[in-house]
Amino acid sequence: MPKKNITGADPIPAGRGRIREIDLLRGVAIILMVFFHLVYDLNSFHDIPISYDTGVVFYIGKIAASLFIIIAGISCTLSKNNVKRGLYVLFWAFVVTAATSFAVPGSNIVFGILHFLGISILLSPFFQRFNAYVLFFLGTASLLFGLYAAEITMPNNLLIPFGLMGESFYSADYYPLFPWFGLFLYGGAIGKLKYSNNVSLFPLNAFRTNFVDLSGQHSLTIYLVHQPLILSALYLVFTVA
Repeated sequence: MPKKNITGADPIPAGRGRIREIDLLRGVAIILMVFFHLVYDLNSFHDIPISYDTGVVFYIGKIAASLFIIIAGISCTLSKNNVKRGLYVLFWAFVVTAATSFAVPGSNIVFGILHFLGISILLSPFFQRFNAYVLFFLGTASLLFGLYAAEITMPNNLLIPFGLMGESFYSADYYPLFPWFGLFLYGGAIGKLKYSNNVSLFPLNAFRTNFVDLSGQHSLTIYLVHQPLILSALYLVFTVA
C-alpha cells in the first residue's frame, strides 16, 4: 500500500526541513473527508436522513477538498519530481475509477479529486516559472472562469475535466480543473512566498507528533482504504447485526 499522501508528496522526514504545519493541515483535511464520506455512505446506502449535499456536512467536504488542493500547490513548490508524483497520484485515480465502476455501479468516479490532483501536479512545472503574484492572478482567473463554465450546458461530456458538462454527466466525486485549479495556483503562490527556503514557519518543537499529523503523512493510504472499511463496517452494523 502506498505511503505517499494525497497531495502526491513523500512524507517529510523528521529533522531539519520538516514542515509540520503542512502535515497537520493535511491530517485535518483527511479526517474531515472521512467524516464527510461516512455521512455520504449512511445517506446513500442505508437511507439515514442526514444531508451531505447541503448545510454543514456539505461545507465540511468542500473545506477538506480545498485544504488538499491548496496544500498540493504548496507541496509542488517544495518538490523537484512533480512529474513522477503526478503520474503516481493519477495511477491511483484510475484505480479508484475502475474499482467504483465495478463495485458500486452508478456511483462511479469519473474526474474526482485524485484525477484533479494528478493532472494539476503534472501541470505544476509549467506554472512554477511564474512569480507568486502572477499565480494569484491566474488562480483568480481560474476561479472566475469556473463559475462561468458551471452555467454552460454542453452537448456532450468531452470537456468534463475543464468543468464543461453535458446534461447526462454524473460523477460521485467531481473536481474539474476550473474552478479548482485556482486554489492549486493559490497554493503555489503561498509556497513561493512562505516556503521558498523549505523551512517550517514554526519551531520544530512547536508540534508534537500526534494522530493528526501522522494521518497527514499517510493521507493517500487513508483515502484509498477508508471507503471500503466504512462500507464494510456499515454493512455489518445494518445488515448482519
